[in-house]
Formats: sequence, structure tokens, C-alpha cells
Amino acid sequence: MNSRDRNILSITCYGHFLSHFNMLVFPAILLPLSGRLDMSLADTLDLGFWMYLLFGITALPWGMLADRIGARPILGLFYLGAGCCGLVAAMGLDSPVTLKLALAGIGLFSGIYHPAGLGWIACCVSRTSAGMAVNGMFGNLGLAMGPLLAGLVNWLWGAGAVYGGLGLLNLAGLALLWRSRHQACGAATHNAGGTSVASWRRFSVLLVVMMLGGIVYRGSTVILPSLFELRTPHIYQMVAGLSAGRISGNVTATLLTSALYLVGMLGQYAGGRVGERFDLRPGYLVFHLLTVPAAFAMALVTDLPLVLLATVHSFFLLGMQPIENTLVARLTPPSMHSMAFGMKFVLTFGVGSLAVKLVRTVAAGRGIDMVFPALGLVSILLVCCILVLIRVTPPIRS
Repeated sequence: MNSRDRNILSITCYGHFLSHFNMLVFPAILLPLSGRLDMSLADTLDLGFWMYLLFGITALPWGMLADRIGARPILGLFYLGAGCCGLVAAMGLDSPVTLKLALAGIGLFSGIYHPAGLGWIACCVSRTSAGMAVNGMFGNLGLAMGPLLAGLVNWLWGAGAVYGGLGLLNLAGLALLWRSRHQACGAATHNAGGTSVASWRRFSVLLVVMMLGGIVYRGSTVILPSLFELRTPHIYQMVAGLSAGRISGNVTATLLTSALYLVGMLGQYAGGRVGERFDLRPGYLVFHLLTVPAAFAMALVTDLPLVLLATVHSFFLLGMQPIENTLVARLTPPSMHSMAFGMKFVLTFGVGSLAVKLVRTVAAGRGIDMVFPALGLVSILLVCCILVLIRVTPPIRS
């Protein structure tokens, strides 16, 4: 990559890290929050619904604004708004209403990153799939560090410190933008598929696929820490024995979740390599297809087999993202990349936030064991839609 590519990625990668970090802190401390608020797990989970909904449905207006005024100023709003809301959450943890509003604000401002940051990469980074892969790896690092740091900080200092730290990390992004204020990006460099009606029709098929993928992604991320905490008793006993009982079940579960997302970084790298070397469409199909058997098998096992199957599921679910983002870039014109990514994330994170309701319903009615098989059914429908996408599009390369 050239120096301009590296400059863009140095700015966007921190934003991608934080956008996912912000979303993963809440499920990591879900059980401790339930105890603190004296609420059921399902009702505590419901406090995060507006956070996840606003994280997604605001992506389109944020993307349109980014196309109009540029990525840099709108990323500054992301850091400032999410940082302040994190501090409000830290001070209002004992009030479900205040916490719900603060979480909603975190989701609102965190929704800025994906249309602004990915649109910037799509337009201005010369190697699109490679740039998406590097950027995606930092998103995975945010997925990994969110549960890990939240679990450790909650164990040491409590949930208030978790959200106080989140607020400060977001505000620190303003310093990064200030340091790079004299470095600018040139004009868009890609001819990404033109503006024909046929391209937009193809993109609409991709939007349906991404909406279903958003349901699977959000459902898996909100339930994994609790699933590990409840269904890995032998792993916890081993860790507790090694630590003389000083490590809690919540910390053990968040450590497992973080390790799983770190492995997902390898999936992002693999997806980027596949996206650069082959037709994007069959690679996209294979990555999603391989999540299906793992999702169904997770209902049948506990402890180490459960962790291994969850790792396989996350490797391919997260690894397909560079391929998917390159497909978005290739099926839309450069002048509308941020808006196109906004449309994507309205569906993947906005409609995908309904996964919180799905998880709540399945967990309450059929038990937490059946959540991943329910997500596996969604993945089967998703794979069928990718077959339609392959039928209506010509070969697409990075």
C-alpha cells in the first residue's frame, strides 16, 4: 500500500476498533448488570435494544452526511458523542431509564463509523479488499477487547468503571483526528460498477443478504458471553483452580469470548486474501455456508467442544466481511460509497438489532441452548439469497 493508503487506515482502524468495542461492552457485563439492577437476564438485555437499533438505522443519514461533508468531521462527532454518552452511562448505572438512554446515545454516535470509515476506504484506498481486511482486523480487535476489558474492569472496579473507561477511549479519538488534521485524502480512485439500474438491482439482492447476515452477527455477539458463562462449567472450574478461586465465571466467559474474536482476526485476513485472489461471489457463499453446521452443533455440546464450534462459526462469519464490503464497493458508484455503506448498515445493524428480540424470545421460550440453531436457520435462508446474487451478477473481482 502507498503512504496515502496507510494514512487513511491509521485513522479508520481506531474508529473501527471503537465502534465494535462500544457495542460489545454491554453483553460482556450483562449478568452482573442483571444482579445489580435486580432484573431478569431477558429484561436487562432489552435495555440495549435501542443502542443496537440506532447503531444500525442511523447509518444511512450518517452516510449521506459523510458523502456531503467528508469523513473526518463526522468521525469527530462520533468520538465526542459516544465518549460523552459513555460517561453518562457510568454515572447512571443504577437507573434503568438513564442507562437505557445513555446506551441509546452510544449506539447513535457509534453508527457514524461504518458508512463514513468504510466509504473512505472504498473510495480512496488503492487495494480495496486488502484495506477492508486490515480495517476489519481492527474491528475484530474491538470485538475481542470489548468483552475482555469489560470483564476484567468489572471484576476489579465495577460496571461504573467499565463505562467510564469506554467514554475516555472514545474521547481520545479526538486527539488522533487533531494530529492528522493536515493530512487529506485525494479524490475517489475506483470505477465501482457504474450507476446503471442493473447494478442497483444487483445491489438490492446483496442488501437482503446483508440484512440476514446482520441478524446472525448481532444475535451471536449478544449471547456468546452469557452462553459461555452458563455452559462451560468445567472450563471455569479449571480456571478457578489455577487462580485459587480469584477469577469469576464472568471473567472466564469474557476471556473465552475475546479469544474467539482474536481468532476471528485470522478470518478477516483469510477473507481479504480470498477477496483479492478469486471471484468475490463464490468466496462469499462458502464463508457463510460453513457457519451453518457449526451453529446447529453448538446446541449439542458444552465446554471445550462448544468453544471450538463457536470459534469456527465466528471465523467464517467475521471472515466474510472484507469480501462483503468489497462487493458493496464494486456494485455502487464511488460518489455514493458512504451512502451505500449506510444502506448496508441500516439493514445489518438496524434490522439486525431485531436479533436482540429474537434471542430474548428463543432464550425465554426454548432455552439459551437453542439460540444458535435459530440463527443457523437464518443462515440457511441467507445462503439461498447468495445463490440468487450469483445468478444475477457477472463475475466480480476486487
